[in-house]
Amino acid sequence: MFISNAYAQGAGAAPGGEWIGFLPIILMFVVLYFLMIRPQMKRAKEHREMVEALKKGDEVVTSGGMAGRITKVGEQYLTVEVGRMGGKEGSQPVEVKMQKAAVQTLLPNGTLKDI
Repeated sequence: MFISNAYAQGAGAAPGGEWIGFLPIILMFVVLYFLMIRPQMKRAKEHREMVEALKKGDEVVTSGGMAGRITKVGEQYLTVEVGRMGGKEGSQPVEVKMQKAAVQTLLPNGTLKDI
């Protein structure tokens, strides 16, 4: 009765002021996209294109570190010759069947002869 009611007064924020608080978070997501997500997507696309272009006779290195020459290519799997029994040219080849996605690097032709 003798005391009047006190009401809170607005802070008087400028128009659009609520967006300024989100600006650092938005900026962090933009930087994260350009530094981490986009380069990873680019590498995955390049790997997918390389795997689709594999053909018989290509020399490759697998994700396990084996180097060899492709002898057969299927839709999901390929066969890689990794050596020969006895190490001689006329001997029986050692072939490994693996998924196409296991190929990590495509080597220039003739690289295996230098190894």
